[in-house]
Amino acid sequence: MSESYVVILGITLPWLGTILGSALVFSMGKSMGLAFHKAMLGLAAGVMMAASVWSLLIPAINMTETIGGICWIPPVVGFSLGMLFLLLLDNITQTLEVTASNTPRSNNLLILAVTLHNLPEGMAVGVSLAGMLSGDLVTTTAALCLTMGIAIQNFPEGAIISLPLSSSGKCKGYAFMVGLLSGIVEPMGAVITLLLTSLVTPILPYILSFAAGCMIFVVVKELVPTLSRGKGSNWGICGTTIGFALMMLLDIALQ
Repeated sequence: MSESYVVILGITLPWLGTILGSALVFSMGKSMGLAFHKAMLGLAAGVMMAASVWSLLIPAINMTETIGGICWIPPVVGFSLGMLFLLLLDNITQTLEVTASNTPRSNNLLILAVTLHNLPEGMAVGVSLAGMLSGDLVTTTAALCLTMGIAIQNFPEGAIISLPLSSSGKCKGYAFMVGLLSGIVEPMGAVITLLLTSLVTPILPYILSFAAGCMIFVVVKELVPTLSRGKGSNWGICGTTIGFALMMLLDIALQ
């Protein structure tokens, strides 16, 4: 397989995983009950918690150790900045129950967090592809494995964007497009990193940790309280368990 083909595959395959996950919305019925909605929010919470640890914070620590830095500084600084960023954003919008598009604020924060999480994943792919092109840092097989692993991980992430949107009343086409667009930042991040590898690589651990902070903020501030209120909370707990276990399994098995 030529290097140019691997680069094209590496840039596009992770986004395809998000698209396929978002497309699950078309297999669902028109009416989605409270139990299903709670289960989907729980799935989102579980996926985001596991991804924050195994897809973002642990790689940030490992990258810092590889380049000879102090391993705890980027995770602590980046994570804290991510939390503070969404706290500021939440304070700006906290007086609004819905946005102009009538989408619940919790869904908007979920979309933002997953989108921000996709960007550093794309950048990680870009770093891997750049190492492959250099000829001595990363093998073609390693670059492909990373790309396929992220693509598989993105499948449930696409679903946790589109399914809650649909269950909250949005049409399926709209929910699918939002999920699709949340993943477009991955190929963008990969391309930018390929072009600016020497500049992006040193700060990538901070970017990964920043995304983790954003995701955990959404889980704590929006998803957990929503899952705990009213009927159907047990479905939310089941969804959280499945989401966390699934994402943990994918992250560990595909390393």
